[in-house]
Amino acid sequence: MGDLRYRPMTEADLPAATALWAQAEGVELAEGDRPEQLAAYLKRNPGMSFVAESVAATALAGAVLAGHDGRRGLLYHLAVAPDQRRRGIGRELVERAVAALRADGVERVLILVARDNDAGRDFWARQGWETLASAEPMGRNL
Repeated sequence: MGDLRYRPMTEADLPAATALWAQAEGVELAEGDRPEQLAAYLKRNPGMSFVAESVAATALAGAVLAGHDGRRGLLYHLAVAPDQRRRGIGRELVERAVAALRADGVERVLILVARDNDAGRDFWARQGWETLASAEPMGRNL
């Protein structure tokens, strides 16, 4: 994987990351994902989100948005470019985000995976994530 570089996501990465997320199956961009909102999230959670960058192509091979509220960590929008999959990039991005959250004192991390995203659910299960039978996500637009 010498052709990849992993680093914390910056505000300058947001256009490329958003484009990657928008084309990824199972990743839904919704309210709260406008550029200024994502930039504010990065500022509130410095060093928690990561990108994998192809050195040769200077393009993003993958990206994950991560942060916490002081109690629980959250991972959002993990995506790997289609031509870069099956190289461990997603796993590495998750491990880096989780390590950053752990270093900040977070002991539990949550994700949301669409019920119809079988490939995503399989990925997360292989990484040791569990379905929470005792809880169901709920939301409300403000």
